[in-house]
Amino acid sequence: MAMSLFQHRVIRTTDSKAKALSPLVDRLIATAKKGTLASKRQVARTVKVKPVFKKLFDEIVPQFTERDSGFTRIVKLGVRRGDGAALSVVELLTEKPKAESSGKGKKDKKAAAKSSRTKTPKKSKA
Repeated sequence: MAMSLFQHRVIRTTDSKAKALSPLVDRLIATAKKGTLASKRQVARTVKVKPVFKKLFDEIVPQFTERDSGFTRIVKLGVRRGDGAALSVVELLTEKPKAESSGKGKKDKKAAAKSSRTKTPKKSKA
């Protein structure tokens, strides 16, 4: 579950699993913040998927340089409809990744057309 949290930054699970996951993830991030070879090997014992390991050290850990602890947040959602289990959301307290616009919207096309029209200087007949 820790690898899923590092990969997706937010996961939905039961309260008891969330409460067990939070200290584990906090310890992993605190160990990874040290940045030594020994700390990387300790984290690699738990995080066995290489792309998730790289994402942890390249993207997630640099965002926690100023924070000493409390890297996760647990938000209670209520109960699951089928069996009545209490549900929670566990999330990393990182910045949300910015989504790039693909330029398929009408507003984007109009803005692009308008900016291209204003960039070309008009020739005078003098």
